[in-house]
Amino acid sequence: MSMFLDQTTIDVKAGNGGNGMVAFRREKYVPDGGPAGGDGGRGGDVILIVDEGLRTLMDFRYNRHFKAQAGQNGMSKSMHGRSSQDLYVKVPQGTIVRDKDTGEFLGDLIEDGQMLTVAKGGRGGRGNVHFATPRNPAPELAENGEPGIERKIELELKILADVGLVGFPSVGKSTLLSVMSAAKPKIGAYHFTTLVPNLGMVSAANGANFVIADLPGLIEGASQGVGLGIQFLRHIERTRVILHVLDMSGMEGRDPYEDYMAINQELASYDLRLLERPQIIVANKMDMPDAQENLEQFKQKLIQEQEDETAEQSLIFSVSGVTGQGTDPLINATADLLEKAPAFPLQEETVAEEETVQYGYAANEPAFEIQRDPDATWVLTGSQLEKQFEMTNLEHEEAIRRFSRQLRKMGVDEALRERGAKDGDLVRIKDFVFEFVE
Repeated sequence: MSMFLDQTTIDVKAGNGGNGMVAFRREKYVPDGGPAGGDGGRGGDVILIVDEGLRTLMDFRYNRHFKAQAGQNGMSKSMHGRSSQDLYVKVPQGTIVRDKDTGEFLGDLIEDGQMLTVAKGGRGGRGNVHFATPRNPAPELAENGEPGIERKIELELKILADVGLVGFPSVGKSTLLSVMSAAKPKIGAYHFTTLVPNLGMVSAANGANFVIADLPGLIEGASQGVGLGIQFLRHIERTRVILHVLDMSGMEGRDPYEDYMAINQELASYDLRLLERPQIIVANKMDMPDAQENLEQFKQKLIQEQEDETAEQSLIFSVSGVTGQGTDPLINATADLLEKAPAFPLQEETVAEEETVQYGYAANEPAFEIQRDPDATWVLTGSQLEKQFEMTNLEHEEAIRRFSRQLRKMGVDEALRERGAKDGDLVRIKDFVFEFVE
């Protein structure tokens, strides 16, 4: 089923865990104070949360980097560092989330308030309290915090329009749409017609975003299934506000009032309760010579023909798509009306289940890899090894010794020997260089 897609990629980074502390008790009357270095706090997660007020991914155009806070470092007197707040990122309903690099499907966010953790914060490093042993009661050893997960995420939103533009083909809807809106989302191919529905995303002054669609081909019997197919009707169903565009210039020898009645007749024949939608009448092409006079006549007829009070309250906005005059008040009025307009339930529809592709994560990835730099330094890489390295506090001799034991356990020494490493060769991990000792 083809839809409009609004897509964006964002970078998320969870907080690193806080570092563990090396500290000792220094108290009066306690002869040799034992270890008293506290643990670091947990880094914050990055969590997506659905906010039903959002309609588009426009907000991500200017802000693509989301980074949660790191945990606080451990402190002396065995005090824990504070864990960090999670970072919540708001997304609209209907957002599909994938990992940009692996293509893995992470989730489909539909319900208001639904949450998805996309990056886990690192756990805090352990303080030297944890490393005391009978043989070494006062260890100078603590762990650094675990790094937070960092990844690129692709957000994709299937958009349905909130506001529909109706009017005869020549009234200037397309021009008006292009003046009002900013983003041009990708548009799926509508194979049953040459008419492509134009879609734009609009940002109002009050910060509201909404999606506006030109609903072409309503005329000429579209309601009998000619012209536009059922898919497009779903856009019309979803629209909560209708902008009824009229050409006030009268250049084509047509009467704006008759056009207005004809379109409303057409809307009524859809039987989608379209006339219950709040309408704003947009008097377009007001830059033309006779437009003002025609508008006055139109208002007169509106009041005469419709004896009820509603005509008095019809919202009429004078604009010119060509010069852009009057479009800002129109956008703001539309946004205000959307706030109050009821949502119309979509007819039951079956949405094809998203196929979820799970990629095994690092299960069979080697723990480390060895390369050799042109200057003959051995270079060690690999996510498991680098994580151990980042959690090692290089300021303490004991921590470095512990790290070298971990490397030996992983089989790094053996592998280096097999590759022909000699005593005294240099080995590098990230930017830390040490000597290989047989």
